[in-house]
Amino acid sequence: MILDVKNLTHGFGDRAIFHDVSFRLLKGEHIGLVGANGEGKSTFFNIVTGRLVPDEGKVAWAKNVRAGYLDQHAVLKQGMTIGGVLRGAFAFFYDMEAEMNCMFEQMAKADEAEMMRLMEETGTMQELLDQHDFYMIDAKVEEVARALGILELGLDRDVTELSGGQRTKVLLAKLLLEKPDILLLDEPTNYLDEKHIEWLKRYLLDYENAFILISHDIPFLNSVVNVIYHMENQELNRYVGDYNKFLQVHEMKKAQLEAAYKRQQKEIEDLKDFVARNKARVATRNMAMSRQKKLDKMDVIELAAERPKPEFFFRNARASGKVVFETDDLVLGYERDRPLSKPLNLRMERGEKIAIVGTNGIGKTTFLKSLLGRIPPVLGKVQLGDYLYPGYFEQEMPASERTCIEEIWESFPAYSQYEVRSALAKCGLTTKHIESKVKVLSGGEQAKVRLCKLLNVETNVLLLDEPTNHLDVEAKEELKRALKEYKGGILLVCHEPEFYQDVVKQIWNMEEYSLLQ
Repeated sequence: MILDVKNLTHGFGDRAIFHDVSFRLLKGEHIGLVGANGEGKSTFFNIVTGRLVPDEGKVAWAKNVRAGYLDQHAVLKQGMTIGGVLRGAFAFFYDMEAEMNCMFEQMAKADEAEMMRLMEETGTMQELLDQHDFYMIDAKVEEVARALGILELGLDRDVTELSGGQRTKVLLAKLLLEKPDILLLDEPTNYLDEKHIEWLKRYLLDYENAFILISHDIPFLNSVVNVIYHMENQELNRYVGDYNKFLQVHEMKKAQLEAAYKRQQKEIEDLKDFVARNKARVATRNMAMSRQKKLDKMDVIELAAERPKPEFFFRNARASGKVVFETDDLVLGYERDRPLSKPLNLRMERGEKIAIVGTNGIGKTTFLKSLLGRIPPVLGKVQLGDYLYPGYFEQEMPASERTCIEEIWESFPAYSQYEVRSALAKCGLTTKHIESKVKVLSGGEQAKVRLCKLLNVETNVLLLDEPTNHLDVEAKEELKRALKEYKGGILLVCHEPEFYQDVVKQIWNMEEYSLLQ
C-alpha cells in the first residue's frame, strides 16, 4: 500500500468537510477523485501532502515514496524564468553537485583518512548523478517543454508574463520532470488546450506508477482512470472502474437507499399508529409496548440533504443592432514590438454563437479584452455595433476578501438581503458558502459567484472566457442548457468540444491568425 488514510475528520469553522473517512492507494492504481464543487477534493490533497493538519485521523505514506503535486495555485514569482522553474525539478541534484564540489575543495587540505572518506562520498554522489542523467538535464527540459508546447515561448521568458494555460503547462512540465513515485493532479486540464490535453491523456495512459486525479472533465477521466473515489456529504466511497461505471453503480445504490427509506418510513408510521391506538387498552397494552420497543431499537435510515441544484437563466436585454462587432486589421498584443496575431478582419452579427479555440497563449483572452476596450490593440481597430449590452466572464480574478453576500451586494446595491441570498442559492451555493469569504471557497464555487453577477444583469451578447474551468458536472450541464436557450450572441473561449459543440454554430480557430506558430 502506497498511501493509507484512516478515520479522517476535518472542517473549517462550523463547516464540516469530512467525517471519519478512509482511503487507500495501491500500486499502479489510477484514481479519479470526483464530487461536486466544495466537497473538499483540494482540501484532501492538502491534507495528504502535509500542507494541512487534519482535525482527526491518520495519513500514512509508504517509506521513501516521493509524491508530486500539481497545484493550480502554486506561486510563480516575478524574475523566475520558464527554464529556471523547470530546472527547479532537479534542485536536489543541483544541491548534491554543489556539496560534491565543496568536498573536492576540502580534499586539498585533507589527511589520508579524511581523503578516503571524501573520495568514497563523492564517488557515491557522482554515481547517483550519472544514474539520473544529471549531465543531460538541459536536453530533458527541452524535450518535455517541446511536448507541452512551451519551448517556443522561450525558456528565458519571465513566468509572470504567461497566460493561465501557459502557467499550468510550466507547472505540469516541472512535475513530470521530477518523475515522482505518485502524481497528484488537481484539475490538470483546466487552461490546457485540446492538443495538450490529448498529450497528457497519452502520458497518463502509459504512466506505470500510481496517480490521483481531480477532474470534472468526464471524457478525460473515463480514458485514464481505473478507480473512482466519490466525495459527497462528508463521505468518501470507492468504486472500481471508470466514471461511467461509477455513475451507474452510484445511481443504483441511491435508488435502493431511497426505496429502503420509503419502506421503513411506512413501517414506522404503522408502528406509531398501532402504539397510539392500543397503549391505553389493557388487552393490547403488552402488544403496544412490544411495538414501541421495536421502534426504539430501529436503526433509522437517513437520506442525505439534497444539494441545491444550480439554475442558470441569462437575462435578455433589448436586441442589439445587426452587427455586434467588426474588426479592421486588428493586431492583438500587449506591446507594440510583440504582436500576437496577424491582422484580424472578423465580424459577428446579432444572435450568432461562436466558439474561439486554439493553443494557449495565442491571444484568445487578449482578443476578448480588445473587443471590450480593456486592452488597446497593437494596430487596427474594433468597430462595435449599436445597442450593445455585453456580459463578460473572466477566466481568472483575484480572490476577494469579502463574503459572497457582500460581493453580490456591491454589484447590486438595490437588492434586499433575501434577493442576494436567493441569487446565490440559484447558482448552487449553500447557506454556509453564501456566508463565507469568497477567498476560502473552492475554484468552482468562486466561478459560481462570478456567474451569479453575470446572470443578474441584462445582456444581449456574452463574452465567456473558459467558463467551464472548475465547474462540477451538474453546473456544466446547467450552463450548457442556459447558453443554448439564451437569445443573444455568444463568443465562447473553451477547450472542451463536448461542451461547446452543442452551444455554438461557428468555430473560430485563433491558430490561423497566430504569429506564434
